Amino acid sequence: MLSLTGDAFFYTVVVTAVVAVGVTLVGWNRLRGPRAVRWLTRLSMIVCCQCAAVVSVAVWVNDANGLYTSWNDLLGRTQVPVVTAADTTVDAPVAFRDLGDRLVEADYQGPESGLTGEVLVWTPPQYAQAAHRDHRFPVIMLLHGVPGSPLAWVRGGRAPELLGALMRDGTLPPAILVMPRINPGSNTDCINVPGGAQTATWLARDVPRMINRHFRVRTDAKGWALAGDSTGGYCAAKLPLQYPKTFATGLALSPDDFHGDPAVIDDPVVRAANDPTQLAARGTAVSIMVATSTNDPSSSLANARALFEAARTPTRVAAPVILRDGGHNWGTWQAMYPTVFGWLGDNLRPSTGEPLMKQARTIAHENATYLCPSGMQCPGTR
Repeated sequence: MLSLTGDAFFYTVVVTAVVAVGVTLVGWNRLRGPRAVRWLTRLSMIVCCQCAAVVSVAVWVNDANGLYTSWNDLLGRTQVPVVTAADTTVDAPVAFRDLGDRLVEADYQGPESGLTGEVLVWTPPQYAQAAHRDHRFPVIMLLHGVPGSPLAWVRGGRAPELLGALMRDGTLPPAILVMPRINPGSNTDCINVPGGAQTATWLARDVPRMINRHFRVRTDAKGWALAGDSTGGYCAAKLPLQYPKTFATGLALSPDDFHGDPAVIDDPVVRAANDPTQLAARGTAVSIMVATSTNDPSSSLANARALFEAARTPTRVAAPVILRDGGHNWGTWQAMYPTVFGWLGDNLRPSTGEPLMKQARTIAHENATYLCPSGMQCPGTR
């Protein structure tokens, strides 16, 4: 079977659409038979052309944004594995596939969660340079939305290209980008479901464990940051508050409602236990930023404000970054990159200077493009 994201399948559906239009044009006036049959055939030809065009666009959008990576992913044919005692102590072998441009991919089974999912890893140019062979790099873990896949940050978010540019100009320190699947088995909003998928464990313990084993990375929490969009944004705000020994920083781009989605987690007690606004009120020594836009119907200003107002020392929540225009899409989030990843970069830098680290540019938190929510002092941190 052709791969869902392969070039062969894409070109097949495009050629099919072109052929359908050609057959319709050639055969429109050549049909024979009763009038009703001719018109029914013509209607069928029009429907075939429309369906072929819709499928072509859908395949293109999926390829461009990395929404679904396989037929099983598209059709929901996933299973949550059963975790055995042996699974929690033994690391399965990891085989990385080279995707080019310093990007590799592996299917990894987490020894603690028992979940299996793909993980993409991009390394900066300095990682392979002899001058930095003893250097340990910070990690930015990028969490995709749902529906979505790790490829969304490569194809839609253009993270290696755009974040790589921010590393070159000093906005970000050279860092390793890690893009794991956030919904292996099923979507749980990155929550450990009682009796179900242990997704938080997969993201906060298993994936960092694999990265620490195979890459030269910092082992301190300040050297690990989370950034995510949509559902991934909700996870990026939540997980540092729950796992401060792993992640010291979280950046949430247009995050889902922090109170949780009843359609995903029906137990209100579990949703409340994972609500970032309640977690931030307990005071955990991490830094969080939320960014959204005034026109985003899926991520309101009130949601961002709730986290800012709930935070208690030593939790540090930066004043929200609010874009004047833009929706729930990669164009909006890319426009935020210099500002929000500038903030994230400052949090990733070690307390002592290192030759590898450039001086960050001064990034204006409030300017002609951004709004300061009423009642808040911007820039600032609560």
